[in-house]
Amino acid sequence: MSCPFNEEQLLQLQAFVELCKTQPQIIHHPKLAFFKDYLVSLGVTLPAATFGTKHFTASGDGATNENQAAENDSSEEESEPESDVELNMEGVIEGDPIDNDQIMGDQTKEPTDEDRDLSDEKRTEAMKAFAEQQYEKAIKLYTEAIELNPQSALLFAKRGQVYLKLNKPNACIKDCTRALELNCDSAAAYKFRGRAYRLLGKFEEASHDLCESLKIDYDDQANEWLNDVKPNAEKLRQHKLTVQRKKEEKEHREKLRRLRKAQEARSNAAKAQAQAHAQAPPSGMPGAGGFSSHDFASLFMDPEIMTAFQDPEVMNALQDCSVNPANFVKYQNNPKIAAAIQKLQAKLGKGGSMPFGGGFPPGFGGAGGRGAAGPDDDVGLD
Repeated sequence: MSCPFNEEQLLQLQAFVELCKTQPQIIHHPKLAFFKDYLVSLGVTLPAATFGTKHFTASGDGATNENQAAENDSSEEESEPESDVELNMEGVIEGDPIDNDQIMGDQTKEPTDEDRDLSDEKRTEAMKAFAEQQYEKAIKLYTEAIELNPQSALLFAKRGQVYLKLNKPNACIKDCTRALELNCDSAAAYKFRGRAYRLLGKFEEASHDLCESLKIDYDDQANEWLNDVKPNAEKLRQHKLTVQRKKEEKEHREKLRRLRKAQEARSNAAKAQAQAHAQAPPSGMPGAGGFSSHDFASLFMDPEIMTAFQDPEVMNALQDCSVNPANFVKYQNNPKIAAAIQKLQAKLGKGGSMPFGGGFPPGFGGAGGRGAAGPDDDVGLD
């Protein structure tokens, strides 16, 4: 078979192989996915994407190589656990204990017009207190307003803003989540909850909420907060993609390994069946008539009998006679076959009775004949 590549292409291929040896992680490049899939299909153990200069090894056929591949996978997972993502944790706080007694108002209450008016008055006072940095007073006034009108999403979002100022991100998240249950388009609730998530170091959740806030209503502060969490959120996203990819690769390797083991098991079963079939005596041979295993073993220790069994003409005759003992008549003039039968009779000592389900016809001895014909007898001339 001629080589399908010219010299220049071969040089490029050689250079690529050398690159893979020195930088095996290049195999994980997206544009080389087809090549990586091909290597995996051959049972190759690939290096992780974060490996330095390390060669990969291909597994050959057989159980030993299969086990070695499994050990390599296991050692790779143990020696290279998923490293923690390096994040900028500046500004992250421990967070406040979750307050199950946080007043959320009677959610089934339908406020009257008077309730709404009084609630608005409380909200105005709370906003004034917030501007004066009297945050505890603002919390108290917003809570009174919520009890009057627990169906107002704005009141919960505003109280959540005050909790942020008090460094109580969990309380803020609880209020803003309730606000979003009442109004899913509350930009303020998304904004303040996003900031609370950022204080707790939950950068992906913070990025999501701040993006939603900006979609609903652009705000410079929300945009500034989003830019602050984006780098960490992107690192976490990439980390999750890497973990997912490694998981899929491991599942793919396990699937290939199971398929190879199944194929090996089927192949071994077929070989065992073929071997058992080859060792079993053919129909018509001694051993099919019920004589002892000792008799059967003694036959195969006699070189003359073994030579006769290797003769296709003799074996065909014996098999033919095993189907119908009367067929001995067809072979009584054949000195070679007659000599083989005489040898079998002498070895087994059956008095002329062969283990084929019947005796010999006249002329072959045993059943009233003159004995099995020898190679120098005038067989069939009497």
